[in-house]
Amino acid sequence: MTNTLHRRGSLEKLQSDYVIFAGTAKGVNRKQAAAKLQEFARICLKHRPANIGCSKQGNVLQEKFDVDTFITKIEDGHRVNAVFTDLAALQAVVEELARADLGLCIVISGLLDGAQSCCHKAGIERHSVESSLGFWGATDRLPEREILELNTLCGHGMVSFNFVRKMIEQVKLRRLTPKAAARMLGKCCECGVFNPARAEQMLEQILEKGGTFSQPGLFTKEP
Repeated sequence: MTNTLHRRGSLEKLQSDYVIFAGTAKGVNRKQAAAKLQEFARICLKHRPANIGCSKQGNVLQEKFDVDTFITKIEDGHRVNAVFTDLAALQAVVEELARADLGLCIVISGLLDGAQSCCHKAGIERHSVESSLGFWGATDRLPEREILELNTLCGHGMVSFNFVRKMIEQVKLRRLTPKAAARMLGKCCECGVFNPARAEQMLEQILEKGGTFSQPGLFTKEP
């Protein structure tokens, strides 16, 4: 799952940002997988994810989203995603998945040490590792670091740079709370990997500092 590999942020911030996916491979374990994917969703929901969804149905931050309907409409070829801000909760999910032995393809996206710890405590070994090498090319054309941190919470780029700027402006003008703005940003991420709790924390920091952005991503005070 390369779409979540490019999340930006400090080590401290990434310690509260883990995504877990369940999917299938065509011709291998996709046939009659719907019930197993539904059970994966139930296990994740039991441990209170910050977000959950799939690209075919959207995510829990959207008004149209109904959890019961979401589960019943999961089909064989769907990929179900959930976001956790607490490593202990993710640990509980992994342990329960190991016991359930659903036969699905499970991927954890986040800090390698955290993912490895969850696997070992559940008595399993990870199959492989995929890492991001960062951004290459004309990086001077990228927006400020803070914008990228919010934008890359949606790996498919559905949360645009300009929409992030608009939400930041609305928060600074006190027209939206950080929580409301984070939820609006998260609605755009159809597959449900956006972390609204982390986005809220970043927006709160912007509000507290009352600053503008410099290119390296440091806050500078407005005149």
